[in-house]
Amino acid sequence: MPLLNLKERLYAAWQDFVSWGSVNTEWVRPEIGESWQRSITAGINPYSSRVLFTLDEEELEKHREAKRELWEISAPIMRNLYQFVQGSGFIVSLIDQDGIILESVGDQNTCQLAAEHDLVPGACMSEACSGTNATGLALYLQRPVQVFAAEHFLTALHPWTCSAGPIRDHAGRLTGALSMTGTFEKVHSHTLGMVVAAIDAIEGQLKVNKALDNLMVITRYQNAIVESISDGLIAVDQQGMVTRLNWAAGRIIKVTTEEGLRRPVEDILGEGNPVRRALLSGSLCSDEEFQADTPKGKIHCTITCQPIRNPQQKVVGVVAILREIKLVRQLVQRMVGARAKFTFDDLIGKNAAYLKTVQLAKTAANSSSNVLLLGESGTGKEVFAQAIHNAGCRANEPFIAINCAALPRDLIGSELFGYTEGAFTGAKKGGSPGKFELADGGTIFLDEIGEMPLEMQANLLRVLQEKTLVRIGGQQVIPVNVRVIAATNRNLMEEVEKKNFRSDLYYRLNVLTINMLPLRNRKDDILPLTSFFIEKINRRLGREVNVIHPETLDLLQRYHWPGNVRELENVIERAINVARGEILTPDTLPDEFLGTGFPVKAGDLLETGAKRLLESMWSPVESQADFPASVPVQARRNGKKLKWETIRQAIDRNEGNLTHAAKELGISRSTLYRKLEEFNLGGEAVRRAEDHK
Repeated sequence: MPLLNLKERLYAAWQDFVSWGSVNTEWVRPEIGESWQRSITAGINPYSSRVLFTLDEEELEKHREAKRELWEISAPIMRNLYQFVQGSGFIVSLIDQDGIILESVGDQNTCQLAAEHDLVPGACMSEACSGTNATGLALYLQRPVQVFAAEHFLTALHPWTCSAGPIRDHAGRLTGALSMTGTFEKVHSHTLGMVVAAIDAIEGQLKVNKALDNLMVITRYQNAIVESISDGLIAVDQQGMVTRLNWAAGRIIKVTTEEGLRRPVEDILGEGNPVRRALLSGSLCSDEEFQADTPKGKIHCTITCQPIRNPQQKVVGVVAILREIKLVRQLVQRMVGARAKFTFDDLIGKNAAYLKTVQLAKTAANSSSNVLLLGESGTGKEVFAQAIHNAGCRANEPFIAINCAALPRDLIGSELFGYTEGAFTGAKKGGSPGKFELADGGTIFLDEIGEMPLEMQANLLRVLQEKTLVRIGGQQVIPVNVRVIAATNRNLMEEVEKKNFRSDLYYRLNVLTINMLPLRNRKDDILPLTSFFIEKINRRLGREVNVIHPETLDLLQRYHWPGNVRELENVIERAINVARGEILTPDTLPDEFLGTGFPVKAGDLLETGAKRLLESMWSPVESQADFPASVPVQARRNGKKLKWETIRQAIDRNEGNLTHAAKELGISRSTLYRKLEEFNLGGEAVRRAEDHK
């Protein structure tokens, strides 16, 4: 589940608890719910915008002095841990067994934000002082724990995610805790693993002689952290010789462990690589994109380099983490939802010409050629594009959609092809891949292709022809394997004649052209489309609108539909929202439908079609065939319920006056009494009661 959705659900559960004392066990973990209960019992105000208790400097120094050994051992490990996450918005904190923050190290901006809530040295994070939080819970449970967003009891802590674990001395007694805190979106299970590894290093140092070289402990800690990750890892010494190479790194750079060890890093990564630069400069680099041509093949990955220093702060080596660019792209694709959800099963219609269009699209799905979808807005071009993608061999790969008309003219190039660092003012550090790179292996859908500027058309043509691209401001040629599906509501041939669209690009795109039918040319599809939208929207809105009034259907079929299928769906959703019962009557349609000569007053609903419809509803239901074609299948299955609900609603609207209710329903009063008797409601008694009135 996306983090924002999880955060909102947890916040709702937190509100329920602080308001009513109920714990939503579906979204709230048992240890969190139990901690909330203890926090309430302790009388803690959950709405506090700041940590409730903070020591003054003098008292804080007393706590630090009492934990001097713990602080001296933990300080270098905390700094080392922070170096791994420096610049990513984390604070690393050491806490004593009473929950008092002794020391913190972190990014300046994050520390300033934390200070606004009094999350500073001296703050008491025990559960008894600050309610549910990772540090207090870790001290209470004496095990590692991670607390996210509204799992915290205080509103002051809701913006944060914290991972914490208890620290035990050489005798196994609780002596403090270590935590990593960042804003809520930084939540990740690896964070808790890093904290646990750091705590292991601290506890190990507590068990050995204090005279042991701190650098050895830090080195062991670094090794433990690095060995626990699944990404590629390369370690080099002071001379730049490779001393460690895990299997993942070997796969990325296309060498075996034996081939890579004890060789200069240039032999496996090439000249000018980030590892050598980090070794020479002593500077950290984070997720730097790296490309190189080596004797073993092309390398394309991201590299994070962490220099290693001795106690005199001299750089004695570098540890580098490598991530394959394909995995990075997959992560981005998951985050942006780069997946197609529609299939050919979602294409509703029985019109012969429309079915030919669908068949042509299925043919296109079995091909790797470019596709051009031509048609008015709202005809379902993106639905067709997604269906073609999902039916083809690229179905498990990304589907990236981009609206060329929605992008500013000066940004469309960088959006499609990416850019390098410094390519233009405001360019992101390290550059950024474009949509073509993110779609590698899959499909890119270029909607409103006719709106693309001419200068960008030339770049697009080059990508289509050469299957490679060069980012804006860059020189590195990047291969891309992308299928293009383009769409437009313009007449591209006319645009070519007007010199608004390149003819060579047009012919490159115009391989498999599919002309989308406007809805006004497939009026026989209005009923199945309407029934489909009714069932879909009923499920989403929790409604039970099951009948289309004959006059409503007639109005829908006579309308000219300038907005096509998209407009039809919107109209049906609007009608379901305003419908008073189970029938879509003409007065549920927008005003533009009511200027076609059809009356829409309440009394007019009793005429002809409406009366025939209602009379058919009163007749005994022997089979689904007894219902008019305009009644959806779900309504046919619930015929008895439909008849009673319709009668009841009419009686309710007329405040129990059966004469008026019968008139509204378009039946005689005696027919209404008969129907009431069928439902065992005592028609004669009702008649006498009404006559008496």
